[in-house]
Amino acid sequence: MKTRAFAPEKLDVQAFIEDAASLTGQTPVAALPRLASGLSPEADLAGLPPVTWSATGRLVPQRVGAPELWLDLQAEADLEWECQRCLHGVRLPVTLERQIRFARDEAEAAQLDADSDDDVLGLSRNFNLIELIEDELIMAQPIVPRHEACPTDVASLMADESETPVPGAPVDAEPVAPERPHPFAALAALKKPKPD
Repeated sequence: MKTRAFAPEKLDVQAFIEDAASLTGQTPVAALPRLASGLSPEADLAGLPPVTWSATGRLVPQRVGAPELWLDLQAEADLEWECQRCLHGVRLPVTLERQIRFARDEAEAAQLDADSDDDVLGLSRNFNLIELIEDELIMAQPIVPRHEACPTDVASLMADESETPVPGAPVDAEPVAPERPHPFAALAALKKPKPD
C-alpha cells in the first residue's frame, strides 16, 4: 500500500493522524515572521540555526465512540532576544513538546477546550503546521530574557550615567543635598507652650 505524502503547510490533519504519519523538518527563523519580529533587533536571522521540528499523528481508542485524534509536536530552536538587563542580544535555547487534540469541528473544539485542560483545535484539510510551530515557539519564549552574566558591566554603566555632568552646571560644583527637616521637628513645635 502506497503511503500518502503530507505537506506541512497544507496538512490534511485527519488523514495524517489516521495514518499515524510523521513529519520532520527544519525551518529558517526568517521564514517565521511573527517569531522573528519579537527577537533582538541586533539578531542576524540568517545566522541563527533553523528551527528543528517533528510531528506525529496518534489515534487514542475510546470505549465508546470514535477514537480521539492527537498530534504530538516537538520543536527545538536557538533564538536571540534582547537581554532585559544590558539590552544586548542573548541567545537562549527553546524546546517544546505539545500534545494537541483535534476535534471534528470548531464547535466541538470550543466545547472540549472549555471542559478540559487539553489544547484543542478543529480539524482542517489545509492546516498549516508551520504556523502552529511558530505559535508554540512564541508562547514558549522566556518572559524576561537575560544573560546569566551580562557581557557589559551594567552597574558600572549606570554609575557612569549618574556621574555625567548636567549641561550648563558648573564643573567643580559639589552636588548639594537638600536639607531635610528632622522627623520630630513638627512634634517639638506642638509641645511648645503657646503665648498668652
